[in-house]
Amino acid sequence: MSARELVVLGTASQVPTRHRNHNGYLLRWDGDGLLFDPGEGTQRQMVRAGVAAHDIDRICVTHFHGDHSLGLSGVIQRINLDKVPHPVTAHYPASGQHFFERLRYATAYRETVPLTEQPIEGEGGVIARTPAYTLHTARLSHPVESYGYRLVEPDGRRILPERLAVLGVRGADIGRLQREGALERDGRTIGLEEVSEVRHGQRFAFVMDTRLCEGAYALAQGCDLLVIESTFLDEDESLAVEYGHLTAGQAARLATGAGVRHLVLTHFSQRYGDPSEFERQAREAGFEGELTVAQDLMTVAVPKRG
Repeated sequence: MSARELVVLGTASQVPTRHRNHNGYLLRWDGDGLLFDPGEGTQRQMVRAGVAAHDIDRICVTHFHGDHSLGLSGVIQRINLDKVPHPVTAHYPASGQHFFERLRYATAYRETVPLTEQPIEGEGGVIARTPAYTLHTARLSHPVESYGYRLVEPDGRRILPERLAVLGVRGADIGRLQREGALERDGRTIGLEEVSEVRHGQRFAFVMDTRLCEGAYALAQGCDLLVIESTFLDEDESLAVEYGHLTAGQAARLATGAGVRHLVLTHFSQRYGDPSEFERQAREAGFEGELTVAQDLMTVAVPKRG
């Protein structure tokens, strides 16, 4: 299996700092690459992280605040400069169509790569299906229209050796059963369901600028890896509500209720100097799974299947 991992390109919120670039995240999912919220400076962060324009198959923008979208111009132009050999699809809120067009054509360049625009409207839903995943989106709660994203791998089946042994299925017959779904043996048909169980596909969600809302909960449900904003610490919850954001504790409680396995906190306000406080407050809020406080240029693996 190819790599399934998140490459963190930037973790700052509205104002970048000496140590935190504006947002930017690349999800490698087998052979596909999904670039989320390319803020200002994303192209340079890609170079530092070893991410090539060829790695990008989809660009997913949650909303059109600058820290989530000002890098679009450079990324799109780099895709064309490097003559990426496959088409690229861009997803973004339909209400920001004029912003996307301005960023796409901010300066003169030669277009060499097909870029398909697929704006999102309404409450969201399924926006793409591939053999490797289905991509969903849901509306969030922010002062401007914002959507989160959820990637779901199709369910498969896990072979159970003890059932194979009971039925006497061995050797080449195992492969035939997996390929064809059934096997004739000793005058009866053995179905794949008899010797296997459902293996749920992996799930990933990307939840940026939002208050607590139904969309955020729906996106996070049952995720193996959840990347979620925690702009504020808990003592500034009133600011979080006013400006449409989450605190570390709110993000952690949401993840706990959704059964998230690995929680990645990011999108930090420049007012805080000690990132360990985000982890401390998330643990105090009750999250017991794997927890990462994101740093620029780090890589986070999608957890192996349970």
